[in-house]
Amino acid sequence: MRHPLTLCLLSAALLCGTAQADRLVPPAGYYEPVRQDDGKPERCESVPPPYTDKLVFPSKYSGSDAARATLNVVADKHYRRMTGDIREMEKGVSELVFHYMRHGHREELECSLKWLSTWAEAGALLSDEYNHTGKSMRKWALGSMASAYLKLKFSESQPLAPYKQQTEVIEAWFAKLAEHTVKDWSDLPLKKINNHSYWSAWSVMATAVITDRRDLFDWAVDQYRVAANQVDEQGYLPNELKRKPRALAYHNYSLPPLTMLAAFAQANGVDVRGENDGALQRLVSRVMEGIEEPELFADKAGAEQNLEDLQKKSKFIWLEPYCTLYSCSAQTMEWKASLVPLKSFRLGGDISAVFEPEETEQN
Repeated sequence: MRHPLTLCLLSAALLCGTAQADRLVPPAGYYEPVRQDDGKPERCESVPPPYTDKLVFPSKYSGSDAARATLNVVADKHYRRMTGDIREMEKGVSELVFHYMRHGHREELECSLKWLSTWAEAGALLSDEYNHTGKSMRKWALGSMASAYLKLKFSESQPLAPYKQQTEVIEAWFAKLAEHTVKDWSDLPLKKINNHSYWSAWSVMATAVITDRRDLFDWAVDQYRVAANQVDEQGYLPNELKRKPRALAYHNYSLPPLTMLAAFAQANGVDVRGENDGALQRLVSRVMEGIEEPELFADKAGAEQNLEDLQKKSKFIWLEPYCTLYSCSAQTMEWKASLVPLKSFRLGGDISAVFEPEETEQN
């Protein structure tokens, strides 16, 4: 007998196939039903104060050379203080949605909607005054919140059905943030297009599917194609090689948004895997080789690689969407299994629960 969740996802996949012509859809795992248990709900913490000021923040790399690879401890502390409420919002919404999807407590759902609608009603993060770090924070925050909200929007349990007024406000706000993000990151010279553009495209893709905006979807897919065509024949991203000691880390950091973009495009009948002769697969292969032999990136970038970020298993969250797009080797699947569940608030929390729901249940 098939697991009931498997049956659910199979049904969702069939629904996706018939609905593609009508509206944008996520991959089938986003239709996962809300689970139920008899435990106590998480306490609803106070909503972080909506950030409505100008989006001007210091960079943690302030004073660094062109590689932007040396952390400025003082600037980083200032940055974290100024953006604390935004980061609390990103992480908090992700956690609330995770707990609700896992336990089914209405209080957690209503808390997450309270957080989102409070910021939406305040017009948070919509300032037209911003610097590079500010517009980066806007797209990261949108991506984090929209990624989590996708699970509520498309769950076959339809948890948002009784909250139409709140969801309309939230989704209209997401759309405004996405429109700002498109404006912020469009028409850049190729030498300026790097991981920031890929993450902005992911935030817009998530919003496109939530709001059924084909214009936003098309923009996100176009950004993916630009990224794919930056990958050289050896699988390197030239603009990430500029990060010198962090070149490998930033190649790896580029993979979560790119693999998610490809997976969401695929769910809507747009197959980008062949773009630039299979650029995504070439990039992943180069990163995996670099993880085994960092010297490859040291030689190419001209600096010994800083591997600190690569010690966190969340940095490899891209394995989940990637291994649904391609047939991963037994060795890669074994590596992925050792890391499950793979979670990152920037992609909405537990991605293993979306791409490998049964595997997650066993861990």
